[in-house]
Amino acid sequence: MVPTLASIASRLRLKQLRLLIALDDRGSLHKAAELISISQSGATKALHEVESLIGMPLFERQPKGLVANEMGRCMIRYARLIHSDVEHLHEEMLSILQGQGGRLSVGVIMGAVPLLTRALTALRLKQPDLSVELVENTSATLLGLLDQGRLDLAICRTSVGQRTEAYDCIELSEEPLAVVASKDHPLACEEALHLAQLSDYRWVVYPKDMPMRQALERELNEAGLKIPRYPLETSSILATILLVQQDPTLLAVIPVEVAEYCEQFHLLVKLPVALRALNEPFGVITRAGADLSPAATLLINELQNDLTT
Repeated sequence: MVPTLASIASRLRLKQLRLLIALDDRGSLHKAAELISISQSGATKALHEVESLIGMPLFERQPKGLVANEMGRCMIRYARLIHSDVEHLHEEMLSILQGQGGRLSVGVIMGAVPLLTRALTALRLKQPDLSVELVENTSATLLGLLDQGRLDLAICRTSVGQRTEAYDCIELSEEPLAVVASKDHPLACEEALHLAQLSDYRWVVYPKDMPMRQALERELNEAGLKIPRYPLETSSILATILLVQQDPTLLAVIPVEVAEYCEQFHLLVKLPVALRALNEPFGVITRAGADLSPAATLLINELQNDLTT
């Protein structure tokens, strides 16, 4: 029987979590105890306390040492997350006491990466000691991380979330789209193209129900064209760029600003075919009613300043 949340919260201690991580890293009680500077008897007692709380063993003794079972691996995974959060707390406390920049965790969708990197560059010139964690992913994933408190803010869209009322949004920008291809693609040197000329080629697309894919399928439907077979689906911009660059039969839809960056460094070419922007602009998304840190407020100011200059 799984213990209640109240029981876990009242009985589980950071020392025990550190021991679980050390056991996973070292594979023995003796080495784990040395790593976290406690006696072996103390380590044995701490492990027994955790296993008593959970109600089952967390490790199995094997020839190569102690090996976590399924429940043990679950506990270790969350122990690492909690320990990481405590480390970040310590870093931010030191930064505040020393008058430095603090720490910021920011999520971003692919199309907003150029805007965010410019804003972060400007901000770090003013706050050189600011520590930033940047997570690129889809809007749906970023909203989940925001819900869990893993991100201070995200630059994405709320329409893919299940509870739009759970977020505050500061609208930033629309996201114009472009079709890109390898410089060796048969259409790479064309001066003008219609969407119909692209429909027979293969595409790298975002996963189902993501705005970038919906935009492509909307354009094809409105032009009376059939939806092509998609051999490759990915939410990774790097994978998209490399796949299209290396395969002259592929096409992809990516944000215009990312496409222009790729053209600048001769990675891909932007095909001369018109696509509309995504229906919903992206914005700075935070948990509804959340108090923003000074660093988060400064970043939002830089994002807004970039769009007005």
